[in-house]
Amino acid sequence: MKPFIEQIGSLLALKRTERPEEGYWQDFLCEFHQRQREEVAKRRTFSGLCERTTDWFSELVGAKWLYAAGLAYAMLMAALLVIPRGVEVEAVPSVPVNHQIVPAPAPAGQQLDELDLGPATQGSVGEQVF
Repeated sequence: MKPFIEQIGSLLALKRTERPEEGYWQDFLCEFHQRQREEVAKRRTFSGLCERTTDWFSELVGAKWLYAAGLAYAMLMAALLVIPRGVEVEAVPSVPVNHQIVPAPAPAGQQLDELDLGPATQGSVGEQVF
């Protein structure tokens, strides 16, 4: 049943004269802020985290399950790569270091002197031209 225009007008006139008691809005505002603080404090606890995770999974539809599966797979792979295995490492036996300096062989200097690096021999002494 739809109300008549006269009924709506009389209801609005009645509500226009009604006023909330003194301090109603202040009490309402204090109660509202208190509920907000309680909700934030609840979200920071472990049960709040579980609740948010449950809500998030309940809202998943279709393709979002792929995101959840990909995230689980990535976390599993990261755990496998990061967590050390129970492999024993054998210590390498130490060998004393020889501190003697061995001079370079002399023939290397002679080979450099024998090379002809002039422009006439360019490309014919071991160089490959492609």
